[in-house]
Amino acid sequence: MKILKFGGSSVANQENIRKVFQIIKKQAKKDEIAVVFSALGGVTEVLLRSAVKAREGDKSYTDEIKVLEDRHYDLVRQLIPIQQQSTVLTYVKVRFNELEDLFHGIYLIKECSPKTLDYVGSFGERLSAFVLAEALKVEGLNTHYLDAREVIRTNNRFGNAKVDFPVTNDLIQDYFHSHPGMKIITGFVASTEKGETTTLGRSGSDYTAAIFASALTADTLEIWTDVSGVMTSDPRLVYSAFTIPQLTYNEAMELSHFGAKVIFPATMQPAMRKGIPIYIKNTFEPEHPGTLINSDAPTGKLIKGISSLAGISLLNIQGAGLMEVVGVSRRVFGALADAGVNIILISQASSEHSICVAIKTNEVALAKEGIEKEFINEIRNGEMDPVVVVSEMAVVAAVGENMKHNPGASGRMFMALGRNNVNVYAIAQGSSELNISAVVSQADLQKALNALHEAFFLSENKVLHVFLVGVGLIGKALIKMISLQRKKLQKENDLDVQIHGIANSRFMAFHEDGFDLANCPAPEDAKGAQPMDLQKFIKQMEDMNFSNTVFVDCTASQEVADTYEQVLEAKVAIVTPNKKANSGSLENYKSLKKLAYKRGVKFLYETNVAAGLPVINTLQDLMLSGDKVLRIEAVLSGSMNYIFSELEKGAPFSEVVKVAKEKGYTEPDPRDDLSGMDVGRKILILGREAEQDLHFEDITIQSMVPEDCRETASIDEFFVKLQAHDGEFAQMLETAKSKGEKLRFMATLENGKAKVGLNSLDSTHPFYTLKGSDNMILFTTERYHDFPMIIRGPGAGADVTAAGVFADVIRLGNFSR
Repeated sequence: MKILKFGGSSVANQENIRKVFQIIKKQAKKDEIAVVFSALGGVTEVLLRSAVKAREGDKSYTDEIKVLEDRHYDLVRQLIPIQQQSTVLTYVKVRFNELEDLFHGIYLIKECSPKTLDYVGSFGERLSAFVLAEALKVEGLNTHYLDAREVIRTNNRFGNAKVDFPVTNDLIQDYFHSHPGMKIITGFVASTEKGETTTLGRSGSDYTAAIFASALTADTLEIWTDVSGVMTSDPRLVYSAFTIPQLTYNEAMELSHFGAKVIFPATMQPAMRKGIPIYIKNTFEPEHPGTLINSDAPTGKLIKGISSLAGISLLNIQGAGLMEVVGVSRRVFGALADAGVNIILISQASSEHSICVAIKTNEVALAKEGIEKEFINEIRNGEMDPVVVVSEMAVVAAVGENMKHNPGASGRMFMALGRNNVNVYAIAQGSSELNISAVVSQADLQKALNALHEAFFLSENKVLHVFLVGVGLIGKALIKMISLQRKKLQKENDLDVQIHGIANSRFMAFHEDGFDLANCPAPEDAKGAQPMDLQKFIKQMEDMNFSNTVFVDCTASQEVADTYEQVLEAKVAIVTPNKKANSGSLENYKSLKKLAYKRGVKFLYETNVAAGLPVINTLQDLMLSGDKVLRIEAVLSGSMNYIFSELEKGAPFSEVVKVAKEKGYTEPDPRDDLSGMDVGRKILILGREAEQDLHFEDITIQSMVPEDCRETASIDEFFVKLQAHDGEFAQMLETAKSKGEKLRFMATLENGKAKVGLNSLDSTHPFYTLKGSDNMILFTTERYHDFPMIIRGPGAGADVTAAGVFADVIRLGNFSR
């Protein structure tokens, strides 16, 4: 014998019901089955809402009941041939006539007791089960409609009646023995010994199915719903959530207590007592295995699921006068019980100096009043502080039988929360280690769930969630690199990089599951594209609330750089080649570094100075190891080195600059490079990284832009005017050659002062051998005094810069482990 139960979403309309019938017919060919039906989707809610309207004198309840009546008539006509409709339509009509009389009575006397509400609520299941039983006869099945009120006996606690199992079990067994055919059973409803209609409370139809399964010692109980089993976490908040193949009864009950709404504890109890396996299946994906709930605890994952409960408040009860006083906890919990407040979580210091309880926010006023009334004398005498309420909290719970056999579950949980800057306000863990619960800010709930899900279920792949501003040459190259290296990173580095937000100066777009990087669209071409608004971009990034979120700025925009403080405050890491933030005021530079440390997130900018060369990391390592920088000499502009290297080949200066621009070595306006300002910003950053309080005013910069070329209206006009100065640059080159030297545009930092400009260097200087767009940096330090540390390599171009940004992103993935 199998008991199948179908929920309201499964029988919401004709299309869904046809799928249900296919499942029933397939099962009936193999096994003896009985079927429990909920009301059609949404019907019970309308019935109860209409009863409230009638009680309040709102006659619009009649319109809602008429809509329900028409809906049931339409369903009969859709499922049953016209020749066989008469009996069914009559049944529906009689039920709605009863409802009309019932609601009219409620309307007249302006009263609706729990007993009346139970009777009102029973109509949904009675109508659906009867109609579907008759429709299944049309499908060729020998069905028998069973109103569960005939066999399920309860007390008279209307709204949430308690079942008398000995009587109920006998009635069910007798009924099944004396009535052949497939029983189609009303869920949710029962009756008292006097025949008064009662209901079984939350998830009552599931409970009905479990009651029948237990009474008949069924082989299995199948709960058919609109999801493919119990998920590892709430899929609305955790995009990587997946179905849990198997749970123990205890695990399922713990998950359900903390918000997993697929199944409720009351449903499991009758089946659990008999050891009957419960399957949670998807009506709309019947081939999916779903979740099996039984008494077995298979080995495998450390935990089975991560559940959550929002809308929580913390009550802190503390005071020096409570220390080591016997009975404080009893009085606290007694006061809450007297106030009718349910406690969700308890955390207590061993001395009873501090007791923290988590309750639903809508019960805070009752709880606070009850506790302060109980301890009025202690508060008055200063032995206890007034009760402190902390609202807008949520509980996250890691659940799994295997935690008790494996040390370190708590450590992994709190390490994952800590790494993602989720503060924990209270902790609770039983000695069984079946459940570890933590209270976090509701604003951090989604981040907490994703961080825990990643730590326990996706630990083989650390996921970085990237939001990219700037999809020009560098941004596009970065996306391409991530796409090409993604599988290798997943396999060899256990790292997955997903891009969820992209933006240029005009448009922005977002994708919850991450863009397809192999075919990543431009922001304006992406689905859901919207005009670029930097504040809205950051707000959307915060609202998506991923763990391990990274803000990547591949622009040269001051406006974007000005948001870094806001991004770091949101506990989001930053990776950027944009040097505007670090080359601004010294106060801002220090503030960003301090804020990143305070918030526990990384601010990485290796590509600020020399594209992909490991200059900043090397310098930071020197400083951390106790070394001191005495002098820095550096060729820091790949574009400028390219220009003066090419100039040696005899081409005119203006032509060389134009070629450098075409190759993407220079900024869109080459004057930004030729002015020396770019190199000035870079040496400024290096000086600051060398722990020198360097201001931009401390740098002397020689511009290579002729004076009459500085204010030209367009780039084309600039190049025209620059041609007039080709002779001057040719003369500089000849002068250097005559002395056996080469021209190098370089920066020097020493004794707290820096200078940037063109130098003529002989063959003894390391910069003499530089070619193309190479950069070279010489660090003379106390440790590297006689022979400076040299770093050399390509320092210009979108690809090498993107590679440096990508390296920083990967470094972030390693930091977050």
